[in-house]
Formats: sequence, C-alpha cells, structure tokens
Amino acid sequence: MALRLNDDLDDNGEMHEINVTPFIDVMLVLLIIFMVAAPLATVDIRVNLPPSTSTPQPRPEKPVYLSIKADKQLFIGNDPVTPETLVNVLNAQTADKKDTTIFFQADKSVDYETLMSVMDQLRQAGYLKVGLMGMETVARN
Repeated sequence: MALRLNDDLDDNGEMHEINVTPFIDVMLVLLIIFMVAAPLATVDIRVNLPPSTSTPQPRPEKPVYLSIKADKQLFIGNDPVTPETLVNVLNAQTADKKDTTIFFQADKSVDYETLMSVMDQLRQAGYLKVGLMGMETVARN
C-alpha cells in the first residue's frame, strides 16, 4: 500500500498539481488523426517523363519594350510610333521573329479600350508572347 502525505495541500485543502492526463489524451488523438490523414493528402501518381536534352533559353540581349503613356502615345523602346507603324517597327526590331516576347507596359490612367486595341494589333501581327509589366511595390505589414 502507498501512503500519501498531505504535503501538496494548502490551508484550504486544494491540491496544486497539474493534471496532464487530458492533455496527453488529446495529443495522442491528434497524432493518430494526422498519421491517418497525411498519406491521403499526398499525390502519388508515377509518371515517367522523357529526358530533355535542350539547353535553357538565354535571356534576350535587347528586350523589346512597348509602352503606352498617359496621353495614349505609343513607344517601342524610346522611339515613338503610331498605331499604323507599330507592326512594321516591331517586325524591324525583332527581325520578323514572331516568338519574341514583347514586354508591354501602360500608364495606369490608360483606358481599357486603348490597351485592348494595342493587344489586338499584336495578336493579329502574330506576336503571341506578350509580357505585361507592372510596378513592384513593397508589402506593408
């Protein structure tokens, strides 16, 4: 038989020991749930991919920038162009390579109609790789 002394009791007869049994029970139940759910959350589809022997594409030496200012003026690089000469200047800049990425930037005050008309001109000319540019901002906490 074990004998227990009343050393842990204070004057009111309250015990000051922390009972961790419910905490351990909850943790074991959570452990079992996670052990069962973890294999279900992963995707395990075996796919044999063919090896690639191609080299990574180098960055363009001179990227082509198409800009629209707030007054709807078009620029390729630093040179102003008109909507009529846009395709001809792009063909000259890219040496008729239609797979060249055109980096497109527009002032935030440019209306949607102007933006889409330039995008349509690019698509009709065969320039399907268009990179839309934006201003990077620092996230505030």
